[in-house]
Amino acid sequence: MFMAVESTLPTPVRTPASDKDAKALQFIEEMTKNVDSVQERVLREILSRNAEAEYLKRFSLNGATDRETFKSRIPVVTYEDIQPEIQRIANGDKSPIFSAHPISEFLTSSGTSAGERKLMPTIHEELDRRQLLYSLLMPVMNLYVPGLDKGKGLYFLFVKAETNTPGGLLARPVLTSYYNSDHFKTRPYDPFNVYTSPNEAILCVDSFQSMYAQMLCGLIMRDEVLRVGAVFASGLLRAIHFLQNNWKQLAHDIATGTLNPKITDAPVRECMRKILKPNPELAQFVTMECYEENWEFIIKRIWPRTKYLDVIVTGAMAQYIPTLEYYSGGLPMACTMYASSECYFGLNLNPMCKPSEVTYTIMPNMAYFEFLPHGSSTSCLVDLADVEVGKEYELILTTYAGLCRYRVGDILRVTGFHNAAPQFRFIRRKNVLLSIESDKTDEAELQNAIENASLLLKEFNTSVVEYTSYADTKQIPGHYVIYWELLVKDSANAPTDDVLNRCCLQMEESLNSVYRQSRVADNSIGPLEIRVVENGTFEELMDYAISRGASINQYKVPRCVSFTPIMELLNSRVVSKHFSPDLPHWTPERRR
Repeated sequence: MFMAVESTLPTPVRTPASDKDAKALQFIEEMTKNVDSVQERVLREILSRNAEAEYLKRFSLNGATDRETFKSRIPVVTYEDIQPEIQRIANGDKSPIFSAHPISEFLTSSGTSAGERKLMPTIHEELDRRQLLYSLLMPVMNLYVPGLDKGKGLYFLFVKAETNTPGGLLARPVLTSYYNSDHFKTRPYDPFNVYTSPNEAILCVDSFQSMYAQMLCGLIMRDEVLRVGAVFASGLLRAIHFLQNNWKQLAHDIATGTLNPKITDAPVRECMRKILKPNPELAQFVTMECYEENWEFIIKRIWPRTKYLDVIVTGAMAQYIPTLEYYSGGLPMACTMYASSECYFGLNLNPMCKPSEVTYTIMPNMAYFEFLPHGSSTSCLVDLADVEVGKEYELILTTYAGLCRYRVGDILRVTGFHNAAPQFRFIRRKNVLLSIESDKTDEAELQNAIENASLLLKEFNTSVVEYTSYADTKQIPGHYVIYWELLVKDSANAPTDDVLNRCCLQMEESLNSVYRQSRVADNSIGPLEIRVVENGTFEELMDYAISRGASINQYKVPRCVSFTPIMELLNSRVVSKHFSPDLPHWTPERRR
């Protein structure tokens, strides 16, 4: 029997693993010691190179590159503020609107008010900046975990569907862009960064075939695996769930040296032909480990040399920590970097810390950063070097690609400094209620989905009195749970189970395209569930809140819940459960 890994975390070795690592670590030191001067230089470069761009000329910057002029004339904006200009670029306008450099593609990000993906313009050289940040991760990790050049990383990495805008520019997620770039596909050999998954498997757009091939390679190379990871914690749990559902076929392939006929992608079949050889002994091992359906410590049992998990477990991903601990036997979870579609921000200089202690050091060369004290007006922005420990800020961004004073929507808390560089803890996404993976559903969107689904109840003279929600991640894939209290005015004509099931589907149809893609193409979110509760349940909820000190005058029903006593109260009042009977509509359509 496997015992849980001790909770004590490795202390840094403090000796660079190579000359290459030493140079990378020296670069981090230089950047973090000279934060303000680097930021001043970055802003000057951005403003000088984009001086003739339409956006900067609109605000009469007149070639100025100093902070004072920039801050006095350029407004703080949201995506909706600049969406008309973005749409012009998407439609084929090649004039320098944001940037003097040509827009190379759009990076898609979740969550406009209309429920569609944001299009973030980027330029080709941004790939170099992303690659630079990636190049710093392993030199830092090697300080804490020695010997990572003596094996491989089992990383479950995926690309998603691409679209083209009417003007012909690609629109795709930032990681899909990176994995399809030469920076990734033709990366030089690095003994500290060898993956079990071949490029062909990672770049296969069919999520089942990609996962199957990556899992098969991970099993074949099980004795070489030193770290296991995915981008998000939810992605790694999807991989474990996939193994639970497909281990018999995987074991069959390993035993016979033949590939599952469901894998039809030609490049994947060709690369697997070179890797897959008959190995009855390994097949028997996989069968023995999976047959009894005891999945506790499964990661350490199948990949016994694993030193840590490389996954993001901050923000909404923190909900997956207990499940990952169950599967891994308490392996450390490393959150290595902080990034978004708009920009790659920085890295965790203590990657083996506890998940609750993760902080990110923003690298001042990546973009120009400003910070809005949480709850303050946009006239109160402070620079990267001037934030204060203990305070929370909203991140504001100016990029080489031309975004100016853009509100990213992340709320960060300053925890300390590394040299002169502040270190931040990610607190949350602004206005996000529900999130399972890359999806982000805010209160307005949830309300709209409730209203659309409620229309199906009208013919039954029934309405939704109150509601709240919960992101259920106890099962994989996770799913949205919506609690409804109904007012049924004619019990003889109450809505049927079929109608309430259709309400679930109608809600899903009303949610954003990121959610629907996760449901349809990625299978990373399960069917939405509505739980109907007894009449009076939400009044009990209010009574409970008041008993804990809430003001009856200011009490508002929480639109998302996770506090255990509240969950127990709601679940004890459930009278019926309903699930979406079908998949919502989603296709990777061309953008109009």
